[in-house]
Amino acid sequence: MSMLGVLRGPRQVVFGAGQRHALGTLTAALGSRALVCTDARFGATGEFAGIVRLLEGAGVQVTVFAEVLPDVPVHQVTQCAALAASAAPDVVIGMGGGSCLDLAKAVAVLLTHGGEPSDYYGESRVPGPVLPVVALPTTAGTGSEVTPVAVLTDPERVSKVGISSTHLIPHTAVCDPELTLGCPPSLTASAGADALSHGIEAFTAVRRPVTTELTTERVFVGKNELTDSYALMAVRLVAGSLHRAWSEPGDIAAREAMMLGATAGGFALGTAGTAAAHALQYPVGALTHTPHGIGVGVLLPYVLEFNRPVRVRELAAVALAMGASPDTPDEDLADEAIERVAALLSSVGIPTTLADLGLPADRLRWTAEQALGSARLIANNPRPLDVDTLEQIVRAAHSGDRAALRETLPGSASPDLTTTAGAR
Repeated sequence: MSMLGVLRGPRQVVFGAGQRHALGTLTAALGSRALVCTDARFGATGEFAGIVRLLEGAGVQVTVFAEVLPDVPVHQVTQCAALAASAAPDVVIGMGGGSCLDLAKAVAVLLTHGGEPSDYYGESRVPGPVLPVVALPTTAGTGSEVTPVAVLTDPERVSKVGISSTHLIPHTAVCDPELTLGCPPSLTASAGADALSHGIEAFTAVRRPVTTELTTERVFVGKNELTDSYALMAVRLVAGSLHRAWSEPGDIAAREAMMLGATAGGFALGTAGTAAAHALQYPVGALTHTPHGIGVGVLLPYVLEFNRPVRVRELAAVALAMGASPDTPDEDLADEAIERVAALLSSVGIPTTLADLGLPADRLRWTAEQALGSARLIANNPRPLDVDTLEQIVRAAHSGDRAALRETLPGSASPDLTTTAGAR
């Protein structure tokens, strides 16, 4: 098999405790007028006020939009862009969780190219570069500070929608783990489950045939040599620090490891992409109104069980990254990986079934049908999916019966697109 390595990311990533204090200088290098996007919680803190003073002290004129809502309702993109138009910003800064960063990216698109957010739904529909975005995450989960996607909620769509383009990757990411010290345990758990799923789904994603067109035709190209290294880094860091960050919120070493793990997961998913757990979470989240990371965390062990027959080696590597003994056969390590993932997520309060999330038993088929509409995520799964197999996963995750997914594929061939035709 030919080796392929693809990695995309910001021009610069600045990581470390206290590095938020460099934001003024970093922003001033990009322009003298900045639009800052944040939410009401962070916008009301003394920390936020201090950061704004840093920007102003560096000679940057600041316009603030401090109303970002969770899951970014699409009307906020238009609303924020209209507010910012008269200020004519040179740079857009996202401060907060993934929603704040995603709004900053989407607003940068509208300020540059005009139109409506829906003009850019899907992959590679942004026609060119956008205003530079600086991302300052305050949670350790989404990895949005380094990814090419902005996820929005459109009332005309059942599930979330995404704008995916390499032009959306922030120019600069400033990752200061001290900003996560105020995260409550529930948010730490949800964000951490998201970060873990990014690493694991990127590492176990489909491996596509190596062509010279692959990287120009797709934003998300599947697993490859470079994303694999970041994916395993994310798994190792999150596995070693999530429970500690959740149970001891002031542990700065755990917070540092979590933020680095989340950023590494962002690098992995930003090029390789995610798969079935994310596709299924969108309709689950729409029905249950539960946080994205919680839903993905519930689904991940079941999706891994389904994919296990074609990802034994990868799951063995995941187990090793989570601390398993290397003196164990790969088949056993694959089982151990799924058990370790389930145990870690349960230890930080992630529910174990979709029933626990409140998913109605009469909406399981509907959930599968809606997930199938996330074509990019479905195509990125290593084992082919249709509505029936998706329903199998949903039913197992609803009842808590992972054993129901214990079956092998006919024959021994991998369903990767390198060996199986028509897996799209």
